[in-house]
Amino acid sequence: KYISFIMLPCAEKNSISFKYSYSPYYVAILIIIESIIHIIKVIVIKLKLGNLSAGNFVYMFYKRTSETLSNKANIQKISVHVPTHLKPITDNDFGHYLAGLIDGDGHLSKTPQIIIVFNYMDASLAYFIKSRIGFGNVYKVKQKKAIILVIAKLAGIAKVIKLVNGKIRSQIKINQINNNILMHPYFSEFQQFSSSSLGLDNHWISGFSDADASFQIKIISRKDRNDRKEVRLNFQIDQKNIDLLLLIKDYFGGNIGYRKTQDTYYYGSTSFGSAKKVIKYFNNYHLLSCKHINYLKWRKAYILIQTKEHLNALGIEKILKIKNSMNRLNKDSMA
Repeated sequence: KYISFIMLPCAEKNSISFKYSYSPYYVAILIIIESIIHIIKVIVIKLKLGNLSAGNFVYMFYKRTSETLSNKANIQKISVHVPTHLKPITDNDFGHYLAGLIDGDGHLSKTPQIIIVFNYMDASLAYFIKSRIGFGNVYKVKQKKAIILVIAKLAGIAKVIKLVNGKIRSQIKINQINNNILMHPYFSEFQQFSSSSLGLDNHWISGFSDADASFQIKIISRKDRNDRKEVRLNFQIDQKNIDLLLLIKDYFGGNIGYRKTQDTYYYGSTSFGSAKKVIKYFNNYHLLSCKHINYLKWRKAYILIQTKEHLNALGIEKILKIKNSMNRLNKDSMA
């Protein structure tokens, strides 16, 4: 009944519109009604899927609109100087990074084993993790462009659990630790594994991004502006579950979408304001995978935009070359 009440004025306005030739008030009302109907339809779909509450979806829809509008704001400047690339030094910092990596691409089985999956181009990262932990073996996955680090020795598993305790954020991984790992007699003296209640000013996003993120540059021709080129920078993370993406969105801004065909959620930074926050974070907490190179190129594109070079053909050509070089770096797993 409520939906029909909203749609009724629209039907009445249509019959009057020819007489008044689409007054500004009429157009504004149509836009508002169309937006409300769209929100209601999407909420109904999502509720039927059982994946999201109405309140959360309206909030994300509002944030998406806000991010789109903020994309028109002036670019916040960053330093052209790239910070020296550093790896986590302390066990606490490394624990946050490792927790993010496991939250993104880890599995803890009843065997018990800890398995972390890497892109085939990140063999050096897998061996670094192995060396830092002091346990594990690295294997190439047959017929897949991936390698895995397998930690099977109980002493090695215990070390990992100590490193990431209080830092893991995925409830699925926490359940795997409590139900698969800690049920083994070797870990009888371990207390219940706790989830992270900490903020994100640490290496966790770095590890999580090395597992599941991509840096994208999109160049779009705007037909409504005489084919003028528009550059968009997107930091994207794909996940089956929405929980961790909500943490990322709250930290950087941006929005969350859903792909029904793949049954996956994705976070996108979308606005230049969010891109600035992403750059500020990765200036302090560095990526360790080959994605670090893509990030530096993405960062370079941001600098070209902040100097307004994207407003001329030569600047667009520079950004296009950066975009294409990123695709060649890792065309199989990153945009």
